[in-house]
Amino acid sequence: MTAIAFETTGPLAMITMTHEPHNLLGPDLMEPLLDALQRASSQHARAVLLKSGLRHFCAGADVALFQNPTGGATFDAISILRAFEEYPVPIVCAVHGLCLGGGFELALACDYLVAARSARLGSVEATIGLHPLMGAAQRVAQRAGALRAKEMAMLGRRYDPDTLAAWGLINLVVVDDDLEATATAIGLELANGPTVAHTATKTLVSVAVSDGVTAADEAMKVVQQPIWASADLAEGLRSFAANGPGAARFEGR
Repeated sequence: MTAIAFETTGPLAMITMTHEPHNLLGPDLMEPLLDALQRASSQHARAVLLKSGLRHFCAGADVALFQNPTGGATFDAISILRAFEEYPVPIVCAVHGLCLGGGFELALACDYLVAARSARLGSVEATIGLHPLMGAAQRVAQRAGALRAKEMAMLGRRYDPDTLAAWGLINLVVVDDDLEATATAIGLELANGPTVAHTATKTLVSVAVSDGVTAADEAMKVVQQPIWASADLAEGLRSFAANGPGAARFEGR
């Protein structure tokens, strides 16, 4: 079986991880994931849905990568996560089963996280003498505060998704049977939205969390320029005048 499966539904690209047995992170999975993102771009996808076709979303990194006596993994994990975070269109992540270690960090790199109620998530690296190596500590600190970041990294526990949703780390928790349909519906909603505006939103939020609100304010004029020239804005204004709000059909350009 290949490491990932790729398909499209209208403007939504769907990337399904199928790297047996548990989608362990390493070059054999991460390189196909990057290739899939590039494929989505080449096919002009306007949103991406990341999910798993196995029992677990991702049970963490392949620990064989940490046998290097000089320390560290044999691939650049941070650059891979940044490829997700900096991807120009929204990425929805659907989590079921276990989502641990690097898998949790991969989920945090997405824009909208939907979790099945039975899923369990966490930074469990402390159980093998490590701490989060792919940026979970700083991303949890950014979103849920320093105390929660240290708790997750140092205790190495698995958390239910309702708890993490209350901490601001998960967008939506659904019953298990509804995960696929809900995540796909959200992905399609985003994919059929004003893509140019969504790209600007991702950029400004990234600037705000990295450099502060003032920096984002200063960046707005330049970041928003493509919106003013977009066909989506023209359609939105035309539809609003003719039909009121909420009826525009955007083309993503």
